[in-house]
Amino acid sequence: MNIQDFGIERWMDLYENKCRYNLAETCVESLTVAHLLQLADKKETLLADILPMKLTYGAITGSERLKTLVAGLYERQSKDNVLITHGAIGANALVYETLIEPGDHVVAVSPTYQQHHSIPESYGASVSLWPLKEELGFMPDLKQLKQLVNPQTKLIAINNPNNPTGALMDKAFLNQIIDIARANDAYILCDEVYRGIDQQGDGFTASIADLYEKGISTSSMSKAYSLAGLRLGWVVCSPELITTLITRRDYNTISVGMLDDYFAVMALEVKDKILGRSREITQNNLAILDEWIASEPRMSYIRPKSGTTALLKYDFDMTSWDFCVRLVETTGVMLSPGSVLNMEGYLRIGYANNPEILRLGLIALSGFLRTLDVEANAQ
Repeated sequence: MNIQDFGIERWMDLYENKCRYNLAETCVESLTVAHLLQLADKKETLLADILPMKLTYGAITGSERLKTLVAGLYERQSKDNVLITHGAIGANALVYETLIEPGDHVVAVSPTYQQHHSIPESYGASVSLWPLKEELGFMPDLKQLKQLVNPQTKLIAINNPNNPTGALMDKAFLNQIIDIARANDAYILCDEVYRGIDQQGDGFTASIADLYEKGISTSSMSKAYSLAGLRLGWVVCSPELITTLITRRDYNTISVGMLDDYFAVMALEVKDKILGRSREITQNNLAILDEWIASEPRMSYIRPKSGTTALLKYDFDMTSWDFCVRLVETTGVMLSPGSVLNMEGYLRIGYANNPEILRLGLIALSGFLRTLDVEANAQ
């Protein structure tokens, strides 16, 4: 099986642990164990809970409590609709491993997390990219989706809220995608790892699992819940498909760690506190980014409606890779090049880190832009 290098992951490996100002981070600023215990009021009882634990495999498909709490994040789901996985990355991979065969056709929105087109391609499926369009506010064209699907279309892959653009498909738009999928008897896989931190309302956009009988929602504790270190995610879909997914999962996961399950339960029991913190960070930090964009004539963006990332469009004659390498090596500021996201001419910024890191990183980035201005004027 051949598969492409995972562009964004290779980029992150190069500089993530060496940079001074990580503006490539896509998680809301990570919680410490101490902060989680404080939010959950567990500081005094933690050891009493975990010291008696025998570190067995634990509940194979996830504890009943955890699956019930995950189901509670949706409108029409029960624990029978939930399967716990090794992060959302494991959830997505499991869905493709289970459903996609050689000769199938997949439509994947683009840009998105590379899993959604590279994995089905590696299994012998043909993949059609469904582009987000800047002139539509980084939304895709539904007429184009109708042209892309065909009788061999097994699955339509979307990412909502979208990484890297921060675009958001509302319930009405999702229902139009569903109409197209249903007419072709296709699944819809929606990667929803940023769900819960919309800029408006209660933070929660509609989930595909609640709207469509062949809808598959994947998510995790990493992005909106600030707990990437747990490496815990889930799939939510019909009980019939859950049974099929379990058969595949038995061959590569067995179970997630008991402590990961325990801490995920703890976090989801106080989800309102954690998501309230996450929305405060993303809303306040986006205001910082707005102010900075307004002061930089060489930069522009479509303001994100959700998530933790945005695409910056820059006005310099250089590749996004060269821009980002030179930026991080001279200033310590890390962005992600659009080239690893099939979006050359753009830079991805993660704006949900510590606000002081964001402020200082943007100041350093402005200094870098002044250097590029001087060089351009000297030519």
